[in-house]
Amino acid sequence: MKTLTKAEEQVMQALWGLEKAFLRDIVEALPEPRPHQNTVATLLKILMEKAFVDIHVIGRQHQYFPLVSKEDYSKRTMKQLVKGYFEGSFSNVVSFMVKENNISVEELEKLLQQIRKQQNSKK
Repeated sequence: MKTLTKAEEQVMQALWGLEKAFLRDIVEALPEPRPHQNTVATLLKILMEKAFVDIHVIGRQHQYFPLVSKEDYSKRTMKQLVKGYFEGSFSNVVSFMVKENNISVEELEKLLQQIRKQQNSKK
């Protein structure tokens, strides 16, 4: 899976939220200041070339839909982030978050509960 630029990711975020949409719908779903429709059309063409998006032709219009789920992209992006900046260790990520005061004790406890619950369900 290829990486996305910030602009491409923004278009994908809109499309993931819409599930399938025409160009004008995607433009309207983007945050202000919205890019020009031609810019979004170009980004969608690039996303098609990268195999993130495909189209259904309806008359003379194209209805776009994602080929890559938000969950799959998020997993891949997170793994790359951890590998590139935290030596591949998720515990290093948590340590960083604690050090930067970006995670509370309550959030850590919830995270620990989720881990225990997940491990118990695998048994």
